[in-house]
Amino acid sequence: MGTSTPLTEVDTFLKALAHPQEPTIRRLRAVVLAADPRIGEGIKWNAPSFHLEERHFATMQLRHTDRVLLVLHLGATKRAIPKGAITDAEKRLTWLGADRATWSASGVHDVDAHAAALQLLLRQWMAHA
Repeated sequence: MGTSTPLTEVDTFLKALAHPQEPTIRRLRAVVLAADPRIGEGIKWNAPSFHLEERHFATMQLRHTDRVLLVLHLGATKRAIPKGAITDAEKRLTWLGADRATWSASGVHDVDAHAAALQLLLRQWMAHA
């Protein structure tokens, strides 16, 4: 018998989650966590949220049933991303202001098709978080 890894707050949340996009949520979580080994996670705004050294920079939005949004933000402190600091080669970001944007996925296939570009975006974003 091997030892099992204890469930994290996010594991527990996802285990209880009844959402039509659950596979997309799980895949998106894995892609975000794989972007940088320093990324931590928790639950914020009733959804998985990601942080670097306790500074949250991305939180999923689970309101929609046909897609999952990843909200990129700069935490509670009001700051702005310098213009031109984020290269969005695939044009997948929807900017909501100078300090936040969303990235949308309509299914696991969508996350997989754009995983490398998303990880590049996340690494750029984290440099400002």
